[in-house]
Amino acid sequence: MPSTEIKKTSMEELGRISPKEFKKSDKAPICLVLDNIRSLQNVGSIFRTADAFRITKIYLCGITGQPPNREIEKTALGATESIDFEYFKTTLEAINALKENNYKIISIEQAHNSTSLENFKIQAKTKYAFVFGNEVFGVEETVVQESDEVVEIPQFGTKHSLNVSISAGIVIWDYYSKNNLNLFSSPS
Repeated sequence: MPSTEIKKTSMEELGRISPKEFKKSDKAPICLVLDNIRSLQNVGSIFRTADAFRITKIYLCGITGQPPNREIEKTALGATESIDFEYFKTTLEAINALKENNYKIISIEQAHNSTSLENFKIQAKTKYAFVFGNEVFGVEETVVQESDEVVEIPQFGTKHSLNVSISAGIVIWDYYSKNNLNLFSSPS
């Protein structure tokens, strides 16, 4: 038995902010770009993860589903109310808009000359847009070519890829851990 008692934290003890407070709060200087994500549950899961880490915005591109949508809400659990999002007909249009706003474009993909995630360097005062691709085809080649860098998540099993919502969680957590989890001075 552990030397200290461990018990779950109650909802009240968590002290979560409301969606209205979330909208006014500081955000991580990162956006997520969803490049033709076909699963509405994956989209919802990414919204929920984006809420947990106070992501600035999600760009929904191509065939990626958009809220309001019952299937997205099954996994988003209300995160579509807190996270800002915008739709673009093509991912390249979203990339161009982000570049105009001084975002560094990072595609998460298996590619020649990619940077392994553990070697990816976060630059201070830099805004990042992480691009996540279709569950079957990955990030479009034209988007990979327009990226400032391609980052690959190391894998050691028999499968060739991770679920896109899992990949998003890993990349976001990596970003936070490289910032020593100190992106916000307070949870306001």
